[in-house]
Amino acid sequence: MPKEQATLAGGCFWCTEAMFNDVIGVEAVESGYAGGHVANPTYRQVCNGDTGHAEVVRLTFDPAVIGYDDLLDLFFHTHDPTQLNRQGNDVGPQYRSAIFPHSPGQAAAARAAIERAQADWEQPVVTTVEEPGPWYPAEDYHADYFAREGGNNPYCTAVVAPKLQKFRKSQAARLKR
Repeated sequence: MPKEQATLAGGCFWCTEAMFNDVIGVEAVESGYAGGHVANPTYRQVCNGDTGHAEVVRLTFDPAVIGYDDLLDLFFHTHDPTQLNRQGNDVGPQYRSAIFPHSPGQAAAARAAIERAQADWEQPVVTTVEEPGPWYPAEDYHADYFAREGGNNPYCTAVVAPKLQKFRKSQAARLKR
């Protein structure tokens, strides 16, 4: 069975990348940008919030090991999908909750996953399903950022580490380690 891809935006890509790197069946996690109107955006441009891009992760996964539906259900455990254009103190459209499907089947699965997720939240889930459009890789220094810089970066210590710890505890059966 050929590998598939999923593109997801759940706030800071350092957080989302760190979580999905641990998931059984996910073979690669790449940080990048999607959903905007500027070609080849830089991190600084995206952080300014005026390119229209979201910080995303592009997952390459083995559908014989983990299905797209399962990845989407995990996605809703990586962030708060009820926060519009933000995740905690990270504010702006670049931190929105969004799914960028790669096919009509993925789009239908994304809409169904949003409906499933709504049952877990009192507030409305604001996750959008957006046209995939071009995906742009983030600058090299973002790759495996938490694994490399986690203990040395105050943001990682205060934000990423607690989210990752909670994710690892709640999803232990689905993790590589």
